[in-house]
Amino acid sequence: MEGLGRLAASRLARAGSGETNGRDWPQIVAGGRTLADALPDLLVEARQVAMTTSAGWHGRRRAGAGENFWQFRPFIAGEPVKRIDWRRSARDNHLYVREREWEAAHTVWLWADLSPSMLFRSHLSDTVKRDRALVLLLALADLLAETGERVGLPGLRRPVADRHAAERIAATLAHVSDPVSLPEGRDIRRFSDVVLIGDLLDPLDETLAWMQKVAGSGARGHLVMVLDPVEETFPFSGRTEFRDPETGFRLTSGKAETWRTAYRDRLEAHRAAIGEVARRAGWTFLVHHTDRPAAEAMLVLHSRLSGVLLNDTGGAGR
Repeated sequence: MEGLGRLAASRLARAGSGETNGRDWPQIVAGGRTLADALPDLLVEARQVAMTTSAGWHGRRRAGAGENFWQFRPFIAGEPVKRIDWRRSARDNHLYVREREWEAAHTVWLWADLSPSMLFRSHLSDTVKRDRALVLLLALADLLAETGERVGLPGLRRPVADRHAAERIAATLAHVSDPVSLPEGRDIRRFSDVVLIGDLLDPLDETLAWMQKVAGSGARGHLVMVLDPVEETFPFSGRTEFRDPETGFRLTSGKAETWRTAYRDRLEAHRAAIGEVARRAGWTFLVHHTDRPAAEAMLVLHSRLSGVLLNDTGGAGR
């Protein structure tokens, strides 16, 4: 089982099965749509997901400097009289103050794993993991842009507040020539948030080292682990060859079903280790399967991220 442990679950391709029709993985990749070709359709899907999620996403929902009305509250003795809203106060026998919503822009770094392992799709799903990760990233960029947040791609695009952030990010990603699973961390600073969407199946020590580095910078992380359902169930049986599309490493089993329990245990241990480091750092961690609607993951991610922004205290360096 040690050999299988060296393979990321998403990098399993069954030789000669109905899923691959006996073709080699490089041929499968070459026959698929390129990222640039896929992005226009993914952007449309992301917009639909964003519209589904947008209800309830209304800025920071805190009193502070801003232009938008938030709420009326009772006047407190000792406050400057000029804060009283006399029109509202005239409706009854109480004095009220008009509060505006806090609108300090926040920096959110977004990243989707576009490496070859993310091109995996089994017969149990209608979408490859890369496309699902991109839909979630672009939908989130669209939502954040609507509320005036600064959105960027670590090492690729500096964070800016732009209503067309999703289109700008898609254009940047279309020209990525050497995709990597984990982004650079040198641009990430304190008080910012980082959203990482991928299968998170790189060697565990690399992933944990990246998490610790980002957490050490003072930034907060939100991890979305995107998996094909086959990667959870390991339904393989009989003589099966597994290949890593990134290294070419091959592993053959005479009875793949005998590896099922050990494989599931190893995957669960891998996921638990990431979840534990995330918990200790105060990060959020979500597992999403590609046979489920993208809106499901987006609603959970939206809830967790908006909760962080709602409790944000503001400050320099944002």
